[in-house]
Amino acid sequence: MLKYRLLVATVLSALFTGPAFAADAALNAGDTAWVLASSALVLLMVPGLALFYAGMVRSKNVLSTLMMSFICMGVVGIQWMAFGYTLSFGGGGHPLLGGLDQLFLVGISPESLKGTIPTLAFALFQGMFAVITPALISGAVVERIKFGAYTLLVFLWSVLVYDPLAHWVWGDGGWLLKLGCLDFAGGTVVHISSGASALAAILVLGKRRGYPQEAFVPHNLTLTLFGAGLLWFGWFGFNAGSALAANGVAALAFTSSHVASAAGLIGWLLAEKRRFGKPSALGAASGCVAGLVAITPGAGFITPAWAALVGLAAGVICFQAVCLKGKLGYDDALDVVGVHGVGGTLGAILTGVFATVGAQSVLTGNVGQLGIQVLGAAVSAGYAFAVTFGLVKILDKTIGLRVEPADELTGLDQTQHGEVGYSL
Repeated sequence: MLKYRLLVATVLSALFTGPAFAADAALNAGDTAWVLASSALVLLMVPGLALFYAGMVRSKNVLSTLMMSFICMGVVGIQWMAFGYTLSFGGGGHPLLGGLDQLFLVGISPESLKGTIPTLAFALFQGMFAVITPALISGAVVERIKFGAYTLLVFLWSVLVYDPLAHWVWGDGGWLLKLGCLDFAGGTVVHISSGASALAAILVLGKRRGYPQEAFVPHNLTLTLFGAGLLWFGWFGFNAGSALAANGVAALAFTSSHVASAAGLIGWLLAEKRRFGKPSALGAASGCVAGLVAITPGAGFITPAWAALVGLAAGVICFQAVCLKGKLGYDDALDVVGVHGVGGTLGAILTGVFATVGAQSVLTGNVGQLGIQVLGAAVSAGYAFAVTFGLVKILDKTIGLRVEPADELTGLDQTQHGEVGYSL
């Protein structure tokens, strides 16, 4: 009991007393400016993702889909400040979870440093990753999930899935980090986890009413293309910002990300043209995102020429994965599993093949790195799937996840929010 009282006293003391200031010459203004700008770019990806998803649903669910991304900015924004950051990056060097020494960001003054940038800037940047990751999952469950239940799922998932994975891969003492698993900007933590969790959620939630007999036609691909453009733009902060400095590694990640996205777009359209006879706008949007997803774990390790190959492979393979969902019988509404799950796994594995800048890989003679990458991908997917499946099952049995059939028929904009997206 005494240790808990001491913990509470420490937190209250830090909250209501000013931080200690100490000058430190190691601060780099350029690095700080870049990380702060990158944080803003990553946050912009959330409304970009909202538009990307919203254009693909039916018009009666456009506001509901937008809200499922926007709510993450509120819920996870507070959760990260309160205890998400310390669970992910807190001290102690434990292999499974961070310490509780930085609850509510206590003890972090404006002049506390993480490398050459303020620790607050680092915490803010990492917090943006925490915000967008559960928003990715929403694309799989749109048009049939209760907003309140989804909001609770976002909170619980952030605590039980995202925070531990972030610590394993990036945190001080994290076991996958110590093992040597390479993940520059979130292939395992963000994309594999969201893809595996999306699959778990839809297996419990079930298919949308009328799927697959009815045609579910995107109502506004203009929004989707605009959202994809915002994602492409914001992804430069996502990947290049992960260098945590304005340096050559950031430039490499920036360039490789752009090249991979371009190649992903081309690869998807070529595969689509071959299969269906026409390249589509939806395919272009999906392809550029697939390329970005796949390059994310290796953005700062893979040179542009190899990045183009990674992106091209992602465009083709993710397209094939999306085409398989009909045969496999699951209703992944907006292709989260096929793009983020498959693309993230592909990227994590190919990082073990092509990483040459500051890292070992098959190309540099370290064949064992490929096995480490496969292990990291498998562990991340397995853990995220198992925990999410349990969470969704519990929520479904207690408060209920799915809207009533009549509400689904009317549309979630009206039944969940009392609004309509369009009044024409």
